[in-house]
Amino acid sequence: MSISWAGVPAAGWAQAAPGSEPAPQQLQEITVSATPLSRGEQDLAAPVTVLDEEDLLTTRRATLGETLEHEPGITSSHFGAGASRPIIRGMDAARVKVLSDGAEVQDASTISPDHAVGLEPMLSHRVEVLRGPAALLYGGGAVGGVVNVLDNKIPTAVPEDGVEGSVELRGATAPRETTGAFELTTGGKGFALHAEGLKRGASDYKVGRGWAGGDRVDGSYNHTETGSVGLSWIGDRGYIGLAYTSQHNRYGLPGHDHSYEGCHTHGAHLHCPDDGHDHGQEGHAEDEHDHDHDHEEHGVPFVKLRSQRWDVRGELQDPFAGFSRLRVRAGLTDYQHDEIEGGTVATTFRNKAHDGRVELEHAPIGGLRGVIGAQTTRRDFSALGEEAYVQPTITRNHGLFAVEEYTVGDWRFEGGLRHEWQRIDAQGGSPDSKHRGTSVSAGAVWKFAPQYSVGLSASRSQRLPTAEELYADGLHLATATYEVGNANLKKETSNNVDLTLRKFAGPTTFSVSVFHNKVDNFIYGRTLDVYENLQLLEYSQHDATFTGLEAKVRHQLNKVFAVSLMGDYVRAKLDGGAGNLPRIPAHRVGARLDARWQAWSGDVELSYVGRQNKVAEFETETAGYAMLNLGAAYEGRVSGSRYQIYVRANNLTNKLAYRHTSFIKNAAPLMGRSIVMGVRLTF
Repeated sequence: MSISWAGVPAAGWAQAAPGSEPAPQQLQEITVSATPLSRGEQDLAAPVTVLDEEDLLTTRRATLGETLEHEPGITSSHFGAGASRPIIRGMDAARVKVLSDGAEVQDASTISPDHAVGLEPMLSHRVEVLRGPAALLYGGGAVGGVVNVLDNKIPTAVPEDGVEGSVELRGATAPRETTGAFELTTGGKGFALHAEGLKRGASDYKVGRGWAGGDRVDGSYNHTETGSVGLSWIGDRGYIGLAYTSQHNRYGLPGHDHSYEGCHTHGAHLHCPDDGHDHGQEGHAEDEHDHDHDHEEHGVPFVKLRSQRWDVRGELQDPFAGFSRLRVRAGLTDYQHDEIEGGTVATTFRNKAHDGRVELEHAPIGGLRGVIGAQTTRRDFSALGEEAYVQPTITRNHGLFAVEEYTVGDWRFEGGLRHEWQRIDAQGGSPDSKHRGTSVSAGAVWKFAPQYSVGLSASRSQRLPTAEELYADGLHLATATYEVGNANLKKETSNNVDLTLRKFAGPTTFSVSVFHNKVDNFIYGRTLDVYENLQLLEYSQHDATFTGLEAKVRHQLNKVFAVSLMGDYVRAKLDGGAGNLPRIPAHRVGARLDARWQAWSGDVELSYVGRQNKVAEFETETAGYAMLNLGAAYEGRVSGSRYQIYVRANNLTNKLAYRHTSFIKNAAPLMGRSIVMGVRLTF
C-alpha cells in the first residue's frame, strides 16, 4: 500500500516548476465542484479529499479503489487487478456513491466486489471525496461518502490556442503492464470538440515473497480499452454538452472455486454434494489443512465487460429572476458483463439505467445562499445464468433536496435536507417493495484564529435497502458465498457527528478529524455458516456504531525538504455486545520525506497497516505489514509543451501482504515489488 499525500499542501512533486523554489506553505484554495455551492476545502464543515491532475499523475491506478486507497480514511475492496471499489470509514458498496462529474455511475459494482466500476481513473483530471452534509445531496444512502470523478469529456471552455491535449505512456513491472492514454480538445466560434482514449494490457501480477500460491496470482490480469467523444456549445453565460463513452474490460476472477457448485441451504446451514452433514466452524478449519480443490479446467474464469454511456452536462448563469445558476446533469447507461468459464458464458449481468439531476442556486436572501434541486433514477437490472443469485428488478428512485448556508464574521453555517422515494419491482414471485426516507444535516465552520479553523457537522441520513439486499438468493462463486436476501428489511438510519480541526497555512499544516456514527437497523451480510471456504451470508439488520479518526500533518523543514505524517482508524461493531462487523480495515500510520530542487523531485515513504484482530464470527484475522516506496521525477519543457518523466518503486522490500477488506484476501494478496515508469506530454 502506497500512502498519498495529495491532501497535504505542496507535497506533490509535480507542483514544482523547473528552476523554482518552494514557497512558504499556504494551502491553495481548491473549489470542490461536487458541493452544491462550490465551496473550498477550508470552508466545509466535514473533511473532504481532493486530488487534482498533478496529484493523480503518479497515484492513478487501473481501478478507482486502488487510486484512492492510500488517502486517510479510505481503503479498497481489492478483487485482483480488475475490480476494486473505494471503502470510506469502513463503509462500502451502496453506502459509497461514485459519480462522474455529479451524475451517478450506473454499473454493477455495488452488487459485488468482483464487478468493476464503470469509469477509467487514468482519464480523470480530478477526484473529490465528500463526507458529511455535502454528501447528503446525492442520496441518503451515501452514508460513507461520495466519490466524484471529474474528466474533460464535455468541454466547458474553448481552448485559447484552438487546440490542447496530452499524451501519456506508462509501464509497471509486477503486472507487466503497459498503458497508453491521450486526450485532445479543439474548437472555435463557441463550439468545442473533445476526444480521449486509453488502452491497457496487464498480465497476472507478482506478489510478495513467501506466498504458498506461487509468484503470481492466477487470473489477476486486466485488459482495458475505453474512449469518449464529446461536443459542447459554449456561450458567455454557460455551456451545454453531450458525450458518448464506450468501455471494454476483460479481467480475471482470482479464487473462483467450482467445487461448491450444487451447494444449497438447509435452513441456516450449508449442505454440499458428497457431504453427509452440515458444516460450521469445524468445516472451515478442515479446509485450511486438508483440502486442495481443483482449479477451473479451462483456466481461471474471467469477466468480459461492455459499457456504453451518454452524458449531458450543462450550466447557465442567471437563468431567470431570483436564481443565479442552473446546473444540469443526466446520464444514460447500457451496461453488460459476461462471466465466462471454460470458453462459454456462465452468467450475464445487465444494467440499463438513466438518471437526471437539476440544481438551482437562488440569489442571496437576507444573507442566505442556497441550492434546491431534484434527482431521478431508473435502473433495470438482471442476472441470467448459472450464478444468477439476484433476480431481475426495476428500481425507481426520486429525490428532492435543498442546502442553505449563512456566513457571519468568522462563522459559516450550513444545513441540508433531502427526501426520497424508492420503488423496486421484482420478478420471480417476490413481493415488490416501497420505501421512503428523509435525511437532514447541519454544520458550522469557525475560523477562530489566523491559519486555523474548526468544523462541526451532524447528520441524520436514511438509506433504503437495495434490490440485492432484499432479493438475493443463490451461490456466488466469485466471492465464495451463498447469499440470501431479506424482503422484510427496513430502511437504516445513520446518526453521524464529525469534528475537524485544520491549520491551513504556515510551515506546518494539518487536518485532524474524529467521527462517531450510530446506525439504527444497519444492513449487513451476516455469516450464518461456513463449509470449507464457502460462506452462507444472510442480509440482516442490527444497530451498529462506527467510531474513528483521520489525521495528516506536514512540516516544511527548509526550501528543499518536507516531512509528513498520516494515520487513520475505524472501529465498527454491533451494539449490545453482538460482535464485530466483517471486513473492517485495520488502523494505518505512515511517514514521508519529500524533496524538490529546481526541476527535480523525489520522496521516500514508509507505511504500516496494523493487524486486524477485531473480527466477526467465522472471519479470520489478517496480519499487519509495512511497505516502503520511493519516487523520483523530472519536469521540463520542449517546443512550448510541458513534459514530466517519473519513476516509482512500490513495495520496495517485496513484502507479502493481505487486504482484510477483500473477500478473496488469501487467494489474491497485494502486489509485490513493482517499478512504475511513465512520461506525460501536455500541449
